[in-house]
Amino acid sequence: MLIDQEPMNNPIDLSRLASRWRSSDEWGKMVEEMDSAEPMPSHLNTINSSGLFHIVSTDKMSVLYNEIPQHGHDVGVVQADCPAPTRRLAYYFEMTVKNAGQKGQVAIGFTMQHFKMRRQPGWEANSCGYHGDDGYLYHGQGKGESFGPTFTTNDIVGAGINYATHEFFFTKNAKLIGTVAKNIKGPLYPTIAVHSKNEEYAVHLVTVNLGRTPFYFDIEGYIMEERLKQQTVIEKHSLQPNISHWIVRSYLLHYGYQDTLKSFDLASESTYSSVSSSTENGFSDQDIYALNRRNILRQLIMNGNIDSAFQKLQEWYPQVVQDELSVICFLLCSQRFIEYIKVGQSEDAVSYGSSAITKFYEVKSYADLLEDIVGLLAYKVPAASSLGYLLDVPQREFVADAVNAAVLSTNPALKDPNRCMYSCLEKLLKQLTLCSLERRAAMEGQGEAFYLHFELQSAGKSKRC
Repeated sequence: MLIDQEPMNNPIDLSRLASRWRSSDEWGKMVEEMDSAEPMPSHLNTINSSGLFHIVSTDKMSVLYNEIPQHGHDVGVVQADCPAPTRRLAYYFEMTVKNAGQKGQVAIGFTMQHFKMRRQPGWEANSCGYHGDDGYLYHGQGKGESFGPTFTTNDIVGAGINYATHEFFFTKNAKLIGTVAKNIKGPLYPTIAVHSKNEEYAVHLVTVNLGRTPFYFDIEGYIMEERLKQQTVIEKHSLQPNISHWIVRSYLLHYGYQDTLKSFDLASESTYSSVSSSTENGFSDQDIYALNRRNILRQLIMNGNIDSAFQKLQEWYPQVVQDELSVICFLLCSQRFIEYIKVGQSEDAVSYGSSAITKFYEVKSYADLLEDIVGLLAYKVPAASSLGYLLDVPQREFVADAVNAAVLSTNPALKDPNRCMYSCLEKLLKQLTLCSLERRAAMEGQGEAFYLHFELQSAGKSKRC
C-alpha cells in the first residue's frame, strides 16, 4: 500500500529537495530554453502587407515597390512575420536602402499587429517610425519631430527596443542616432515602409536584416554598454563594507565547511575583527551548531562513504534516522545504491536495492526519484546515459546538503524551521531572482530577469577571455 503523506517528523521539505535533484546546470539550461523559446522574427510577412510590392525575394528579406502613387495612402508597408522578442535587454533589426526613389520617402520602425497597412509607421497610434526623407521621428501622430539626419539610397538604418530603459533607438550607418520613450504596450512588429507620392516613376528596393547575418551596427557593444550603465547605477548604492564578508561566512557556517571557514577567517582577520556569536548585519552565528560533526558528515558523503555517514548519524543524531522511511534515510540509501553503480558493481547494487531500496516504494512521493536511480541499471554505460548526472559530484553535494539541513534542524535554539534549508546567501539570491521576475511581470513580461546560472556562466566566459 502506498503512503500518500510524507513521513512524520520530517524537517526536510521533500518538494524542495526534489527540485534540486538534478544539477544546477540542468536547471539553468531549462530556464535558458524557456527564454530562448520566444519566437524571433525571421522574414517579412508579405501576406499581411499593403500589397503594393511587385517583387518579393525568395527569402522574403527584400521587397521592390514599383508604383506611381497618387494618394497619401499608397504606402508600401510590410511587417516581420512575428513581433520582436521581449525577454531580453534589447532587440534590433536593420534595413538597407538599395533604392530610395526620387524623394527618399522610406521609413523604419515598429507597429502593432493590426496597424493600417497603407500608413507609414508613426503616422498612427501605437506605432513609431524614423523617416528618411526628412529625418523626422513620428510617434503616433501625423506631425513628426526633428530627430536625426535624412537617409537615402545605400544607407543602412536600424531600429531597436531597449527594454531596460523602455526606449526605441535608431541608427544610421553603424552610428546611434538617438532614442525616444517607448510608450506603447503590447507586441510590436519590426516594420518598413516606402512612399513616393506624385513622383513620375517610383522605384524603391529595400532589404532587411533580422539577424541572419551580422549587423552593420555593433549591437553587442551597445548591449554591453547598457549593462555597464546598469552596473554603475547598482554600484552607487552604498552597503556596509563588511556585508559581503558576513554573507560568505554565513554560507560556510551553514554548510559546515569548517576547514574553508578557518582559512577564510585567517585570510580576513587583518581586515575584519574576529567573529564569535554575533548578530551583526542580521546574520546570526547559530549555524555554528555542530560545525565539526557536520563537516565530518559532509566529507564522508563527498568521499562516497555512505555507510560511515549513516553510522555517524545513528550515533550522533538518532532522531534524524529513526524513521526508516524518512527523507534522509531515503537519500542515503539511494546514494549507497548509486555508489555501487559508480564503481561498476551492478550485482551488489541489485542485491542492495532488494534489501534497502524496495521499502521506499511504499511512499508515493519518492516514486519519481526512485525511477531515476533504479533506471541506472538499464544502461551498460550509466555515466553516458541521460541519468549520468546521478553519478556526478553535484549529486553527492545534494545528499550532503540534505543531511546538513537535517542536523541543523535538531538545534534546540533554532527558531525558524526554514533556516536549516538554505543559507543567507541563497535566500538573498532567491529574493533577487524573484524581485527581478516580479519587475519583469510588472512591465508586461518585457526585459531580462536575473538568473544566477547565466551570471556565473557570463563571468566564466569573461575570465577566460
